[in-house]
Parts: sequence; C-alpha cells; structure tokens
Amino acid sequence: MSNFFAMENLEEEGKGKKLQVALVHDFLVNFGGAEETLKTLAEIFPEAPIFTLFADREKIEKEVDWLKKRDIRESFLGKMPNFLKRRKSWLLPLMPTAPETFDLRDFDLVISSSSGFAKSLVVKPKTIHLCYMHSPMRYVWDWSREYLEEKKLKGKSRLLIRLFLNYLRLWDRSSAQRPDFLIANSQYTAQRIKKYYARDSQVIYPPVRINDFSPKRQNEGYFLVVARLSAYKRIDLLVDVFQKLDLPLKIVGEGEQKDCLAKKIQQGKNKKIELLGWVSRQELIKIYQNARAFIFAAEEDFGIALAEALAAGKPVIALRSGGAKEIVQENKNGIFFDFAELELIADGIRRFVEKEKSFDSLAIRQTVEKFAEERFKKEILDLVEKEIGKEKDRLKDGQASE
Repeated sequence: MSNFFAMENLEEEGKGKKLQVALVHDFLVNFGGAEETLKTLAEIFPEAPIFTLFADREKIEKEVDWLKKRDIRESFLGKMPNFLKRRKSWLLPLMPTAPETFDLRDFDLVISSSSGFAKSLVVKPKTIHLCYMHSPMRYVWDWSREYLEEKKLKGKSRLLIRLFLNYLRLWDRSSAQRPDFLIANSQYTAQRIKKYYARDSQVIYPPVRINDFSPKRQNEGYFLVVARLSAYKRIDLLVDVFQKLDLPLKIVGEGEQKDCLAKKIQQGKNKKIELLGWVSRQELIKIYQNARAFIFAAEEDFGIALAEALAAGKPVIALRSGGAKEIVQENKNGIFFDFAELELIADGIRRFVEKEKSFDSLAIRQTVEKFAEERFKKEILDLVEKEIGKEKDRLKDGQASE
C-alpha cells in the first residue's frame, strides 16, 4: 500500500495536494461479484465517495454493512419512485444520460466499475478516468436475441425495442471511448472489449476473498449455485436438471427471475431444491463450505462465485466457456460440460460423481490463490500510479512547450 500513500502527496502546480478520488458503480441494488470488486476498490480508497445511478438504501441499511457509512451519491434516477426503481427496464431510456449528470469536477482520479452505464462519465481534461469493466452490455450485444425472446414482445413493441437496442449499441460503443484506460476482469472480457469497442484493455482479475474460507472436504450432500437471478445465468435450466436427477440443490441470489424460479421449484416434484435468496456473507461462507460441489451453467465473464467455491475446497461443475476456462482446471478442481443443455449438464454431474473421491480440497484451494484480494489491490495501485505518472509527464511537457 505504500505507493498509494505516496500518491496522496502528489504535488500539483507547486502545492501539496491530496489525490481526490471518486468511485462510480452502475447500481447498488443487487449485490454480487461486481459489488465485491467495488467493495475492495472502496477499501483501497476509503475516503472516495461512491456515485451510482440509484441505490436500494433500505437494503443497504439492513444488509450491506460496508456501505452504511460510505458517501453514496445517486443520480436523478435515485429520486424516482421505488416502484420504478424496482423495474429497472422502465428507466432504461434515461440511463445513458444519468452518469453524465454526476459532478466530478473536483476529482483527480475517477474509477468506474461498469457493465453498462458508469463508463460513460464526462470528466474534465485533467481528470484520469479508469474503467474496470465487468462486461460489455450483454443484452445489446451477445444476448440481444435472447433478451427479446425473454420479454415475449410481438409486433410494434418488438420493433420499437429492436430500434432502441440498436441505439444502445451505438451509444455503448461510443461511450466506451470515454475512459482513459480500460481494465478487463478476464481474458474473455478483454476479447469482447476488443470486438465490440475496438479498444485494448489490461486484465486484472477481480479480488477473491479466499481467506474467508477454509478448505473442507466434508459436505452435507447438496449442490450449490450462487448467482444473480437473471435469465442469462440459466438457473431455470439447472432447476430442470436437478428435478430430473432428484438431487439436492441450493440456490443463493437475488434478481428479476426470483418469483418465476420460486414458482417453478414449487411446482416440481423434487422438494430438495431450495431458493434461499440473499444471505449474509457469514451465512454464505457456511453454505459454500458445506456444499458437495458448485455448479454453473452460464457463460460468465469471470465468475467470482466459482473462485469462492474453489477457495472453500469444493469442486466446480461448469460450462466450458467464458471466464470459467480461466478458473476451472479439468479433473484437478472441477468438471466441464460443453453446452448448456439438460442432458449434457446431467452427464457432467454423473462424471463428477465418478471422479468425486479423486478431488482433494487442499489442492483445489491452491488453484485460486492467484486471485487473492491483495494481488488485486497491488495491481490496481500499480496501474493508478503509472497513469498518474503519465499525466504528470504530459502536464510538464505542456508547460515546457509554452
């Protein structure tokens, strides 16, 4: 951390000045892997205010301890009625504008944590804007067809949404040019950034709080999935698989599909499937450590939940795609299946059962030590110092030319 404290004393225009830092995050509504990354950024910069399009302050006050004493500054969307904020898609036309209204004039460094809108900030020329990108907007790029099918729109409504998604694609590519530097959370995300935005990025893997977990071989027999309950996470497919196999499954997470999943589980014959919703961090750690294995059927950009399961010494059964390929090592800490289809997932579970005794919890834990939280902090601080050094050199060159 020493290089950060050195940066706090940067001199600007001949006067000692503390570095003024702001953090920006899309939403503070549901809390998953992206918010765990934001938490670590907030630890690195403990005095930085957190700007967001809008926040669920009631949930923060009840459940999210680390945010309770932070300076949270919402956009004008935060003043919308709660029934609108609970239906984010209704506010979608206003979201591209919201980050542009943040007053960031007093900050030297802005770090946005974005999978959608936070990257579109407008900052003054001397302000450095680093964007930690969790993912290019999935529902306007590689998930647009599935998004339309999920909404079950027809006729004029479908045409209007198609036109709006086309506008969002143009806006998204344009706004991705605004940050001075892009950070990708995986090699997979870096490839998507290059494809959709035509920009290079540096990979810094998200922080995994591996010290929260103790590798544990014993288990209580259930399989586990921890994820935001969105359509592309394919939790509904996992419910179908476990209904067919009649095996126990625990589902941890919040999201727009919660009610649909609860209904689907209730109507099924397998009563060993549990939808737990949001749980505290302390309870989540226990759930990880008592699981038999972790299972995931989506194409994830990185997958902090997968890495956390491995930190608890639990094998992972995952789709061979996306960031999972950078975390899971076949037959060493997990099993892959090639497509998110019921029979193939079921076959992956069968192969796991056959090899289950060969997995060693301590060896599994060692495979994720490279993702430790301290490594993330060091890499972020090294990058910040480097970019600030470039800015100082640029200013010196400008003064010399005058």
